[in-house]
Amino acid sequence: MTKAAESIARDRPAAGPAPASAFLPTVDALRGALPDGGQRWRDLVTLTADLVFETDAKGRFVFVAPDPAIGWPADALLGRPAALLLAEPATPGCFDPFRPTAPAARRRAWLKRPDRGAACLSFAAAPLLDEAGAVIGARGVGLDVTEAERREAEVASVLRRGQVIDHILARMRAEVLAPHMMAAALEPLAHATGSEAVAVVDVIGDGVRPTLLHAHGTVAPAVLDAAVIALTAATAGATTAEAGDGRHLLACAAQTRFGEQVGLLLCRPPGARAWDADDRALLAAAVALIRTILEHAAIQREMARQARTDPLTGLYNRRAFMDELARRIDRLEREQLPGALLSIDLDHFKALNDSAGHDAGDEALRRTAQLLRASTRPTDLIARLGGDEFAIWLDGADEFAAAERAERLRAAGPAGLATLTEGRSREVTLSIGVAARWSGGGEDVEALLYRADQAMDAAKRGGRGCWRVARPEQGA
Repeated sequence: MTKAAESIARDRPAAGPAPASAFLPTVDALRGALPDGGQRWRDLVTLTADLVFETDAKGRFVFVAPDPAIGWPADALLGRPAALLLAEPATPGCFDPFRPTAPAARRRAWLKRPDRGAACLSFAAAPLLDEAGAVIGARGVGLDVTEAERREAEVASVLRRGQVIDHILARMRAEVLAPHMMAAALEPLAHATGSEAVAVVDVIGDGVRPTLLHAHGTVAPAVLDAAVIALTAATAGATTAEAGDGRHLLACAAQTRFGEQVGLLLCRPPGARAWDADDRALLAAAVALIRTILEHAAIQREMARQARTDPLTGLYNRRAFMDELARRIDRLEREQLPGALLSIDLDHFKALNDSAGHDAGDEALRRTAQLLRASTRPTDLIARLGGDEFAIWLDGADEFAAAERAERLRAAGPAGLATLTEGRSREVTLSIGVAARWSGGGEDVEALLYRADQAMDAAKRGGRGCWRVARPEQGA
C-alpha cells in the first residue's frame, strides 16, 4: 500500500456516524477496490488536478501531487507549512484551502509559484476529523484557473469602466454649460477611483506656473507641482508620482484640438492603495471625455466672443459695448468718478468705398481700429457700433482729458489712412464727438451716447476732420 493510501486508511473512522469529510475516504475505498490497486485512479486525479494535497494537524504538507505541482517539486513542499504557499496571509473570513472548517467546493485562492508569480486555483477541500470530531488535517484538490480568473477580472474591469463612463455621460448630458459638465465628470471619477481630489491642469499655464482649470476636492500646490513634473516627463499614457507630503498621484496628459496642453490628475492620500491597471484604464477613458469638455468650452468661449465682437475689426460690437458701458457707469457712480465717451465717424468713407471698392473700405475700418487700440489704455472700451461709426469709453476721464485724446486721434487719422486715399480727391478723416459724464447726474447710457452722437454730427457740420464737446446742460 502506498503512503498516501496508508494515510487515508489511518484517517478513516472505524465506526460510528460518518464525519463531514467522509466523502474523501469513501472515494479512497472505491479506489482501493479497483483491480489495479487504484493506479488508474491516481493517474486520473494527477491528470485532471493541478494540486492534490493532504496536511497534518499542524498544517504541514504530508502528501503533494502531481510532481511538480504548480511549479513546485513535491519534495520542496513535504513537511513544510502549507500556509507558506498562500500568496496573501490568511485573514479571518477569507478562504484558506489548507485549513477548511467545512467541506468546500469551487472556492478560489491565490498561491505562490516558485518563479515569484501567482496562480489562482479552484479548490475542493475538506477537513480531516478523528473519531472525536477533532480536526487532524485537511485534504483537497485544486485546478489552475489563473487565466480564467484574469479574463473574468478583465471583463469585470471593462464592465466597471463602462458603468462609470456611462454614469459620467448621463450626468454630462444633463448639463449645458461646460463648467457644469466638467463638475459632472470629475465627481463620479473621484468616487470610482477612491481619489480625494481630481483636477484638470493647464500644464503651460502662464508660462511660469501651471494653472488649475477645474477640480473636485482640494489640490495642494505641492501636489500640483509634482503632477506637472510627472506630466512633463511622461511620453505617453498614465504616469504615477508622489508629492512631497506622501500623496499618491496618477496623471495623464492630453492635447485638445485647439492646442491646449492639459493633464487629468487623480490624488490619493498617504497610505492609500497603489494605483493598478484598472485605475489607469479608467483614467485613460476619462481623459477622452475631459478633452471633449475642454473643446466644448473653447467653442462656447469662441461663440460668446463672436457674439460680442465685430468680425472685421475684432472690437466690441454695439450690444457688447452698451452692456459693458452700463456696468462701467454703475461702478463709477459708486466710486464717484467721471468718465467720457467719444463718438467717432469716418469722413468721406462712402466715397472711398465707391471709388476704390469694398476691400479698400474694409482696410480703412481695420486701420481705424488699430489706431484706436494704439491710442487707448487697456482699461478703455473700444467698439465698432456699425458701418463707419466707432466709440471709445475712457474710465475716469473728464472732458479735458477726452478732448486731448480726440485731438490726437483727429491728427493721426488721415496719416494712417493716407495710402488708401492716395491719388484721390478726398482724404478720409475723423469727426469726433465728446460727451463727459459725472457721477450723480442720472444720465443713462442711451442719453450719453445720443449726446456724443450729437457732438459728432456738429463736428461734421463744422467742416469734418474735427471734434466737438457736448455738455449736459448744452445738449448737442
